[in-house]
Amino acid sequence: MDGNRRYAKSQKIELKEGHNMGFESMANILEVLYESGVQCATVYAFSIENFKRLSYEVKWLMDLAKLKMQQISQHGDLCEQYGIKIKILGNTKLLPLDVQEILFKTEEMTKNNTRAVLNVCFPYTSRDEITNAIKCVVSNAMDEGGDYVIDEDTINQFLYTADSPPLDLLVRTSGTYRLSDFLLWQCVSPDCSIVFVDKLWPEFKPWDMCMLLINWSYNKYWYGHGNGVNTTNIFPQEADKVESFIVRNKPSGFERYEDNDNDEISENSSDLGGADEMDTNTSEEESESIK
Repeated sequence: MDGNRRYAKSQKIELKEGHNMGFESMANILEVLYESGVQCATVYAFSIENFKRLSYEVKWLMDLAKLKMQQISQHGDLCEQYGIKIKILGNTKLLPLDVQEILFKTEEMTKNNTRAVLNVCFPYTSRDEITNAIKCVVSNAMDEGGDYVIDEDTINQFLYTADSPPLDLLVRTSGTYRLSDFLLWQCVSPDCSIVFVDKLWPEFKPWDMCMLLINWSYNKYWYGHGNGVNTTNIFPQEADKVESFIVRNKPSGFERYEDNDNDEISENSSDLGGADEMDTNTSEEESESIK
């Protein structure tokens, strides 16, 4: 969830209001995801690097997290409606004790829900996650002796996301082309689509998320791959031709389908004008952390 601070500055409002609007945007996006049948969503709520910010802003973020989690604990309408289990991923030992307490309470309250999962990364970085996993692997290896096999599957078992399904789609908002230490291990799979969106997180609307889901579903259905054309089963001598086709043309999926429709419209009624552009968008600033 990236861009809250920049949005606040651009709108000339207080930073804490920008963060609050970011949380509201998260709730709207999650509702769309669960209505669409998504079984697991992961949001980057707070990076470990964010502790380096000014103390008053860190305090705002901690207070906001407590407030939102308390609301879930007291009401939990969204969780009850969709049967959502909330899991906190990250190094929670770095958090104040009162924040740890409310996070634990929220997890306990929703632990028996089975329809969908919401992973809240708070506080989190991929480096910390991988470091923690390696420590656990080494500890287990020392306990079990020389027959202990260490491979990718072994490390996967000790990641914070060990109980989550493979990552299908990672969305980064705010027009920044970097992942900011978010799910680095999980997103390297060729089956994972990474989408960078120009909108700041508070500007990212449910319709924008719907467009991303439609595009991903279209590619998955027609090409068997969320990124579009899959060249895995093409003969090597033909693969270059397919790749050059992809480069010369627009990205696969919904945009290409949309262009075909626009061509037909322009042929039949050229006076109607062009199609509207679609802004696509997950989020965070350099040191800010919803994939």
